[in-house]
Amino acid sequence: MARPVLFAELGSVWRLLCLIRTALDLAVAQETYAPHSIRTEGHLTLGGLFPVHARGVDGAPCGDLKKENGIQRLEAMMYALDQINQDEQLLPNITLGARVLDTCSRDTYALEQSLTFVQALITKDTSDVRCTNGEPPVFVKPEKVVGVVGASASSVSIMVANILRLFQIPQISYASTAPELSDDRRYDFFSRVVPPDSFQAQAMVDIIRAMGWSYVSTVASEGSYGEKGVEAFTQLSKEAGGICVAQSWKIPHNPKMEDYDKAIQQLLETQHSRAVVIFANEEDIRGVLNATKRANHVGHFLWIGSDSWGGKSSPIHHLEDVAVGAITILPKRSSIKGFDEYFTALTLENNRRNVWFAEFWEENFDCRLLSASKKEDTSRKCTGQERIGIDSKYEQEGKVQFVIDAVYAMAHALHNMQRDLCPDHPGVCPQMESAEGKTLLKYIRNSSFNGSAATPVVFNKNGDAPGRYDLFQFQMTNSSIPEYKAVGQWAESLQLRASVVRFECSGAETAAVQTVRCGSLTQHEN
Repeated sequence: MARPVLFAELGSVWRLLCLIRTALDLAVAQETYAPHSIRTEGHLTLGGLFPVHARGVDGAPCGDLKKENGIQRLEAMMYALDQINQDEQLLPNITLGARVLDTCSRDTYALEQSLTFVQALITKDTSDVRCTNGEPPVFVKPEKVVGVVGASASSVSIMVANILRLFQIPQISYASTAPELSDDRRYDFFSRVVPPDSFQAQAMVDIIRAMGWSYVSTVASEGSYGEKGVEAFTQLSKEAGGICVAQSWKIPHNPKMEDYDKAIQQLLETQHSRAVVIFANEEDIRGVLNATKRANHVGHFLWIGSDSWGGKSSPIHHLEDVAVGAITILPKRSSIKGFDEYFTALTLENNRRNVWFAEFWEENFDCRLLSASKKEDTSRKCTGQERIGIDSKYEQEGKVQFVIDAVYAMAHALHNMQRDLCPDHPGVCPQMESAEGKTLLKYIRNSSFNGSAATPVVFNKNGDAPGRYDLFQFQMTNSSIPEYKAVGQWAESLQLRASVVRFECSGAETAAVQTVRCGSLTQHEN
């Protein structure tokens, strides 16, 4: 019996048809919607999507530059491409090029930008177009993008995946973890080198049970990442038993200060629940912590932060006192030494291919370039002799490894595809040139190699990576400067080093109904 078509599904089909129409309308002017992008030549071109800028305010599509999540991740892709193109064993006689775009941390803007990737696949009727002299125009054929690395936020990946699947362009994300992206019927051309939040949610449940906490509340950013993450956590909590979700609060899109204040006041009304699971983007994490400080309840909440918090300093900058004690989760990763050497050696002279690097330079060194400057809050001029990591702080961003692995996953898939389709042809043969995206997708899903951190990179049938996490706690140190400290790991089961988990509590807080021992965690009480 045929499965009945639901109205919701018809709505999805209609939206996809609208996306196609939008693509056809906008593809006529090939540079209209992506004038500011990185382009490097190659026999095959990979697309890249990165949140170079934050979401804009007051109607502007783009906001402030994101040095870590944007520039570092973008440069990780460029670094990986350089390494692959210099490797005589991987894709010999084939150079990978790139077309890298800024999503501005907004799903609708990212969709508009990603239409760049499908231009070569859209047939345009230009028979009626003539120049002023009556001659037919000469159109520059856009490069064919064979696969896309990105995006970062799940909401952006979901939006982009809807258009890329229509044109059979495989996509590999380095940071999108929403559980719904595991649906291979809706997101069949989507894969990721990070695990879905269903694994992360299970890790959170295991942490809370290990801590002996019975009551928790949840806070989520509106959208796929936050809402689906909390949904998975709530469901797994019910299945595990012994955990009561006292209340769940959702931070709306484009929140105001009072939205955060209202969330904290609501959480404070549930006296028995001090533990708060937070699935939120960086802006919302900062908003919640700021509201806690305004409410004069520093030290009251016991935060369990998802991987968007992880081991980052940006969500808690100038809010360290509110964040102390937070237990956070991050997909298991390693720092890539080669990238450190590459990134800290970048200068204005040797990195002209990155169209956003001058803006990064001004932001990173708090100075102004002599040319048209966007930096208005300083009068200090840049010399160009500044050096990353010497004249500014530098720490490798947490998803750099996964960006590199995503690029290498594309490269290994293309390598194996070339080997099978072009056995007697060095480089890209006609069979490979004309191969459909679903052929490359098959090779991506069958990829298996040791990644940049010497850990296996594999995909399951849904395109997901296995769940492997490191657990951190933001703790005070002997020097009274808080920092993240590794307290355990999760890989199908929890390994928590209870002896190093610490909570800094005031006398009043130790009397809270939900007991937490100050200092080392010595016992659990319900």
